[in-house]
Order: sequence, then C-alpha cells, then structure tokens
Amino acid sequence: MFKNSYGFAELKWDKSVESAISQIKERNYVSALKDYRGNLILAGVTYDKKDKKHSCRIEKIKI
Repeated sequence: MFKNSYGFAELKWDKSVESAISQIKERNYVSALKDYRGNLILAGVTYDKKDKKHSCRIEKIKI
C-alpha cells in the first residue's frame, strides 16, 4: 500500500489526530513536493500526557 510513497507526519500532544492531519493540509506541507506526482502518506500522531496513550491516523492521497 505504501510502496514508492512519500509522507508527512505531524506530532501533537493533548490534541486530536484530526488536528494533526488538518495542520498538514492547512499549512500546505505538500507544496514542498510540488514536482512529485504519486502517492503521499499523511500521518497524524498524538500523545495524551494524562493517559500516556498514543493515537495515530494515516491518510493516503494522490497528487
């Protein structure tokens, strides 16, 4: 599924995984690969300081 793909990861603590993915999209991180055509992996990873748990969301997009 992720073969020959590039990706971006955003790490947050005490936030939602949706906010991490949204930041990648809103701040247009993808523009750093403006000449790339193919699959991109967006990964949002969060850490809850109180519960000591990690959450992750991965999206695959094509540009």
